[in-house]
Amino acid sequence: MKLQVAIDRVSLAEALKLALLLDSEVDIIEFGTSLVKDYGLYALQDVKAQLKHAQVLFDLKTIDEGVYEFEKGYAVNADILTVMAGSAKDTLTKVYEVAERENKEMLIDLMETDDTKLVQITDYEHAIYGLHHSHDREDLLDAAASVADFHEKYPNVKRIAIAGGIDLENAKKLAAQGLTETVIVGSKILKATDPIAAAHEFKEALK
Repeated sequence: MKLQVAIDRVSLAEALKLALLLDSEVDIIEFGTSLVKDYGLYALQDVKAQLKHAQVLFDLKTIDEGVYEFEKGYAVNADILTVMAGSAKDTLTKVYEVAERENKEMLIDLMETDDTKLVQITDYEHAIYGLHHSHDREDLLDAAASVADFHEKYPNVKRIAIAGGIDLENAKKLAAQGLTETVIVGSKILKATDPIAAAHEFKEALK
């Protein structure tokens, strides 16, 4: 299983510092939506060249103007870009085509997406489907149960990621379950006394 660390709501300098610090410990470094909005893609374009191990994800949360945003995102060296499941089907199809053409990846953010929409959009073979518990929600996420439910309903989806308050206990349950490709962790790593040690502990939990 892959470990993705989500860096968000910090300065650009702090984000770059954290990315370099965690590069060897995680598989994917996510530069969150706040960083993209605060600083823009061009400010992030040299990040990939500074990393030696991890893939780079820019959390664009694209919902329209998909081709433009994805072409720009890949042009500044992102490996993975995100699109909202709430987008029009045409938008999802067009950004998927861009990702395939560029030999890159896309993650469909399923935040607050109901089954009526989901049945229409689970046919992108190489896409990552991201179960996402909103940052603003006050209820707690049962990660393993959410993945199990999604897998039962959509067994054709082979690539599942999950985010939203993931702790070590959740990580261990997801690893034992074996249905998730990528576990996304934010504050449990970034706000730890020793982020490197915390990332290492999560990586061990996912084995």
